[in-house]
Amino acid sequence: MTVAQLTENSLNVGRWYRFEHLALRIVLKDLYFSKDARGPGDQVPDFDLPTLGGGHFRSTDLSETGPALLIFGSYTCNVTDRAAPGLRELHARFGDSIRFVLVNVREAHPGKSTPQPKTIDEKMKHAEQMRDFHRFKFDVAVDDIDGTFHRAMSPKVNSAYVVGRDGVILFRAHWANDTKGLTAALDSIASGQSPSPSKIGGVVLALLRTWRHIGPSLDKGGDGAWADFWRIAPPITVMAFAFKLLGVGPPKD
Repeated sequence: MTVAQLTENSLNVGRWYRFEHLALRIVLKDLYFSKDARGPGDQVPDFDLPTLGGGHFRSTDLSETGPALLIFGSYTCNVTDRAAPGLRELHARFGDSIRFVLVNVREAHPGKSTPQPKTIDEKMKHAEQMRDFHRFKFDVAVDDIDGTFHRAMSPKVNSAYVVGRDGVILFRAHWANDTKGLTAALDSIASGQSPSPSKIGGVVLALLRTWRHIGPSLDKGGDGAWADFWRIAPPITVMAFAFKLLGVGPPKD
């Protein structure tokens, strides 16, 4: 393959990653890890990500600041919304011994109010919105526009990884809203033990936990986000809209 072909392929991947309208194939791919996705025992790829506040989160930092809990998320992601209270609790408990970093990735439900960012400055602003909305006190890093690091790990909306000082993945969670599973893994590491390499799954249960967060997340996306979700998941959209009319929202925290 020529350099021109490689460049064009990279651009195509970037365009696919930065979707403006959510598609069913994207939702379905988020429900499972591919066989070649990085998991326990694998090395994380090299990365150097800017963090809010002017710092950086680098793979080379892990030897000094690890182990780390690495979470992916976005402002319009209903799974991130559901995971946020648990992540704050985990940080309060384990933050002194384990570094917490949430990497802001592509918007899960882009719309007129919160479109898919086209520049790194826009993506940084979205990251600030997410941090402030969820009152995160730990580092928030920002992946590049084409999601290079996110794609290298596996572009799930809200997966989480515990990474050791040597850059090796110790634990992988498909959904960061499984606070119980993450607590067990972090408790083992904080105690100097190796966590069970089990990969938290529970697709149905994880999604059920987010039902009351779907409407608010689509509202954050704005016009277009609701239409896209109606097109790919009509029954869930009806439920989310009914919850909105009835005033059934996320639990107060």
